[in-house]
Amino acid sequence: MAKTGTTTQGLRAAIERSGYYPALVAEAVESAVGGESVVAYLVNQETTFDANEVRRHVTVLVLTPTRFLVSHTDEQGADDTSPTPYATTSTESVKIDRISSVVLSRVVANPESYTPGTLPREVVLTIGWGAVSRIDLEPAACGDPNCDADHGFTGSSTADDLSLRVSEAGDGPDAVRQTLAFAQALSEATTAAAQR
Repeated sequence: MAKTGTTTQGLRAAIERSGYYPALVAEAVESAVGGESVVAYLVNQETTFDANEVRRHVTVLVLTPTRFLVSHTDEQGADDTSPTPYATTSTESVKIDRISSVVLSRVVANPESYTPGTLPREVVLTIGWGAVSRIDLEPAACGDPNCDADHGFTGSSTADDLSLRVSEAGDGPDAVRQTLAFAQALSEATTAAAQR
C-alpha cells in the first residue's frame, strides 16, 4: 500500500498504517529527516513469496526542501547468522541537485480510447542519482556475415538507483494516485534545484 502526503505527522501515520514494524521504520525515517520539514512522502509495502516463506519489504520515500530520502526495511527468517527472525533497515540521503533523472512509466488499458486524467493501471517510478548504474554489454558485430574478427563489446550504462512498481490491481487506485503525486513533487523539486 502506498501513501503520500505533506506533513511529518502524516508520514508517521502512513508508516503506522502500513503495519510493517512501524516503530523500527518510523525511527529510521525520522532520524534521517532530522529537523527538516517533509514536503512529500510515499510509503510502499511489498509482499513477496520465497519458496515456503512470505517476506515483506517496505520502501519509504521522503522529499524535504533540500534532500530526497530513501528507506528500505526487509524482514528475514532465521538463518545461519541468526537463530531468530530479524529485520534490516537502511536509509540513504541524497541532495536534490544530485538527482539526475525521474522516470515515470505509465501503463494504460485501451490507449485508443484514453481520456486525459484517467488513472493508469500501473506506474513504475525510477529515480537515478548516480549511486548505482547497470551496464548491459553484448558482443559487437559488423555487417559482414563471413567476418570472424573480434569487434569487442558494445553496450549501455543506465542509472538504476531506485525502481518502484505500483499497480491498481495489486496496490489499489489510491497507491497509483499517490505515486503519481510523489513523482510530480520530486520532478518539480529537481527542476527548481536545477534553476538555482
